[in-house]
Amino acid sequence: MLSLNCKITLFFWIMTVLQTQLKEIFGFDNFKGEQEAIINSVLEGHDTFVIMPTGGGKSLCYQLPAMICKGTAIVVSPLIALMKNQVDAVRYTAGRDCVAHFLNSSLSKVQTREVKDDLMKGGTKLLYVAPETLSKEETIEFLQHLPISFFAIDEAHCISEWGHDFRPEYRRLRAAVDAINPKVPILALTASATPKVQQDIIKNLRMEEAHLFISSFNRPNLYYEVRPKPTETIELHKEIVKFVRQNQGKSGIIYCLTRKKVEDLAELLQLNGIKALPYHAGLDNKVRAENQDKFLMEEVDVIVATIAFGMGIDKPDVRFVIHHDIPKSLEGYYQETGRAGRDGGEGQCIAFYSEQDVEKLYKFFTDKNITEQEMANQLVQEVVSYAESSMCRRLNLLRYFGEDYNQENCGCCDNCLHPKPRVLVREEMQYALETILATKQAFKAQDIVDVMLGKKNSNTKIYKQDELEQWGQGTDHNALFWKAVLRQALFEKLITKEIEMYGVLKLTPAGHRYIKKPYDISVACDHDFSQPTTDMEVAPFSATSAGDEALYAQLKSLLRDMAHHQKLPLYVIFEDRSLTDMTIQYPCTIEELSRCVGVGIAKAQKYGQPFVDLIKKYVEENEIERPQDIVVHSAARRSENKIYIIQAIDRRKSLDDIARGKGLSLDELMAEIERIISSGTKLNIDYYIDENIEREHQEVLLDYWRESENVNMEDALKEAYEEFEDDEDYTHEEIRLMRIKFLADYGH
Repeated sequence: MLSLNCKITLFFWIMTVLQTQLKEIFGFDNFKGEQEAIINSVLEGHDTFVIMPTGGGKSLCYQLPAMICKGTAIVVSPLIALMKNQVDAVRYTAGRDCVAHFLNSSLSKVQTREVKDDLMKGGTKLLYVAPETLSKEETIEFLQHLPISFFAIDEAHCISEWGHDFRPEYRRLRAAVDAINPKVPILALTASATPKVQQDIIKNLRMEEAHLFISSFNRPNLYYEVRPKPTETIELHKEIVKFVRQNQGKSGIIYCLTRKKVEDLAELLQLNGIKALPYHAGLDNKVRAENQDKFLMEEVDVIVATIAFGMGIDKPDVRFVIHHDIPKSLEGYYQETGRAGRDGGEGQCIAFYSEQDVEKLYKFFTDKNITEQEMANQLVQEVVSYAESSMCRRLNLLRYFGEDYNQENCGCCDNCLHPKPRVLVREEMQYALETILATKQAFKAQDIVDVMLGKKNSNTKIYKQDELEQWGQGTDHNALFWKAVLRQALFEKLITKEIEMYGVLKLTPAGHRYIKKPYDISVACDHDFSQPTTDMEVAPFSATSAGDEALYAQLKSLLRDMAHHQKLPLYVIFEDRSLTDMTIQYPCTIEELSRCVGVGIAKAQKYGQPFVDLIKKYVEENEIERPQDIVVHSAARRSENKIYIIQAIDRRKSLDDIARGKGLSLDELMAEIERIISSGTKLNIDYYIDENIEREHQEVLLDYWRESENVNMEDALKEAYEEFEDDEDYTHEEIRLMRIKFLADYGH
């Protein structure tokens, strides 16, 4: 066994290697969220289960340790069409073709042989395989002779029958792993998994001892909206064309349930001068791949697709996702909307909903067996509940995935921007809970509503529900009202929904206590999509541009030319955030370019010279004083922090999270914010202040700062701290935050 000193030395060596590889290969200064802890878990040889939203950086969790570990990491990926893009991205990031390969049915025998020969030479760190390929006897036999570092199973939710994208071949992966090498650790990753799906994944892969990492499902930059679907197709198409034109030049995905709708809508968009292409399983493989590449290369703006499109797509700058038809499950909806705004930028998610679409889905499930029908119907009911609810969309989504969300108004969904009037209920909630008890806690929400309204159905006679005291006592309100009451009861944790029993409602201990001692609860009535509504305004995404727009346009044009010449997606070379950082730092050498966000040594050396030449010429012609020419070298990083802080505050992100994301203390972050405001940029941190400082304290401190005559920041704060020293109710943090608010509101 290693001594304590050896373990400490090894720990710091690993940390150093991780940081070096993170910057040199991937171009990042810091890990996001729990990436570092996940990678360490893999490096230590533990089975690891990761649930991380789209855009959270899942791929880095297996790509980086694969570069460090001895042997080859086997990455199971579900869609053959996307593997080439995944492999290309890794190769160009690492700067070596041999570093990554894929094995699937698209390869000829000669190509398969070449890949295997390369693998045996030992230079390959990542091998992407389809689940069907991994289960083949010949693949198992070959991999038994290959040193394997770990197995990474991407899109692990495909294992579960309760997931939105169940694939039977995924349930055979554990047997394949055992046949190849049962001692090799497994890393399972997914962007969306309810508690039930999580249990299925752990059970099937036999990962009971796995280290579990669950990131927040919240995507604060995404705007969610559900619109009533016009009954006339032509009116729906007009609305979609209008929206796309309002977002001209932006990348977007429109999802339809059928191939015919995909073809019709893609053709309609083309006729209206919009660069759009279809994508579905019925297209020829070559055409489908070409259409996908044109979208990635930004030769077209919009892809109209069935749900087959998008899984594993790394395009970071998709700006809108439209659901032409309501999806079959909330997991599917979350995954598909999650393809917007992966770079933290704008992401508009618009879904069209109609009761007729729901009825079509139910009919679609009639050819399944009873169990499968019940499961599918329950998933659709969750979507209906989400669509019709007038509560915060973000709250609905996060609660569905088992995550608490305590913010009253997210400010970035249709329901929060246009809230419905709320009513207080007490007797109504008590009656609803009593009805659940009276029906033996054996029925779903719709059945309970039917009992309260006295509406007869197949259960009425069988269970003699019309003889219950509660039968028909709720006719003072409509079905929408009672659905809202039951949904609020779920959020208040007075009842639970038994997923394994297809949505049966049961009282919690808190629910039993409520019946005995009821109290007022605020409820907003659900949307009535049978009634026409006026258009809603989308929340504007204020990603403040702090860069040089003229230079950005030139860099973007150069990037397009280079990407076209090299037949690569633009983001594989440089992402938008990298270009933005270049317009702030004005790097004139390869070394300076490597320090820009998301660049790194390898990319800078491979692609950077034309960009450096362009920037250098631009700086000379416009006589620009660069940050590093004026201040000490470390100040160049401040520009990157400035962009990050401005955009995070625009998205109403917690200051604590912003500080943590940049490795700063809260005091250091406040100092950065003060510098940004002093430079002339207006920031609004009211959302954070209102959440953390009592209104009375705000007024007292604002009055103090209005009367303060000291203009020196440090001296003014020192005086304020001394002024409130004897009053323990006022913390230094509160005093400084209100100073920032005062500067932001009155200093310009």
